[in-house]
Amino acid sequence: MTSLTEVDALAGLRDALGLLKDREQVAERLLDSSAKHSFDPDEELDWDAPFEEGKWFWPPELVSLYDTPMWKRMSEEQRILLSQHEAAALASLGIWFEIILMQLLCRHIYDKAATSAHVRYALTEIEDECRHSKMFARLITRGGTPWYPVSRGHQQLGRLFKTISTTPGSFTATLLGEEVLDWMQRLTFPDERVQPLVRGVTRIHVVEEARHVRYAREELRRQMLTAPRWSQEFTRVTSGEFARVFSVAFVNPEVYTNLGLDRREALAQVKASGHRREVMQTGAKRLTDFLDDIGVLRGVGRRLWKSSGLLA
Repeated sequence: MTSLTEVDALAGLRDALGLLKDREQVAERLLDSSAKHSFDPDEELDWDAPFEEGKWFWPPELVSLYDTPMWKRMSEEQRILLSQHEAAALASLGIWFEIILMQLLCRHIYDKAATSAHVRYALTEIEDECRHSKMFARLITRGGTPWYPVSRGHQQLGRLFKTISTTPGSFTATLLGEEVLDWMQRLTFPDERVQPLVRGVTRIHVVEEARHVRYAREELRRQMLTAPRWSQEFTRVTSGEFARVFSVAFVNPEVYTNLGLDRREALAQVKASGHRREVMQTGAKRLTDFLDDIGVLRGVGRRLWKSSGLLA
C-alpha cells in the first residue's frame, strides 16, 4: 500500500469526480469544524425529561414492518412500541459498528506521522465515536428496552473483517455503516412526531458524522487510485460481502420476539416488503452512486451489493 509520504508526493491525482483534494488541507478543515461543532451529549441533552405519550421513537415509515400485513393488524400503541425497540436495536448496531470503526482507524494511522493533520483528525474522529457509542448506550438504557447485540455469527464476521480488511476496504465499510444510518437520522431529527430525546441524539450524530463521511470519502478516493490492484479488487469483494452482512443486521429479529410477534412471519414480511426495499435502496443511493463513480462497484463486488438489497 502507498504510504502517506508517497501519496502526498503524487501531484494531480484525478478520478471520475475530479482532482483529489490535498489530504492535509482536508484534515485541517475538519479539525477546525470539530473545534466549532462538537457536542457533549451528557450536557447537551435532557436525559431526565419524560417521554411524551403518543410520540414515536423512530419515524414510522422507517420501521421495518411499515405497510406490511402485520403492521396493518397492529394497534397504534403496538406500532410505537415496535419503533422504540427498533430504535434500540439500531443504536445497538451503531455501537457494534463504531467499535469496529475505531479499531480500523487505529490500524489506518498506526504507521503514519502522528504530527500530521490527517492523523490528528483520525484521533479526533475516534473521540467522536467514543461519545456516540456512550450516547447510544445511554439512550437504550433510558428507554428501558434490552440491548440488542448483533448475532454471534455477525460478531465473528466482524472480527474477521477487522483482521483482513485492506485500507480502502475499511473506508468503504465505514461509509456503508455511516451513510445509510445518516440518511435515516436526517429524516428523524426534524420530525416532530418523534420523541425529543431521540431527535436530539440523531441531531448530534448527523452533525458530527458529516465530518466523518467527508474524511472517509476523500481517503477512499485516494486509496482506490493508489492502492495495489489486488487491494482494489479485494476491496470490491469484501465491501460487497460486508454490505450483505450489514443489510441483514439492520433488522434484529429479537425485537419481534420481545414484542410477542411471530418472528418467522415478521422476517418474511419484511423481506417481501417493497416499501422496505425502497427505503434501504434510497438510504444507500448516495453512497452507491459515489462507490460506482470511484470504481468500487465492479465485477463480483457489484453482484454482492445487488444481492444485499442495497443496490437496485
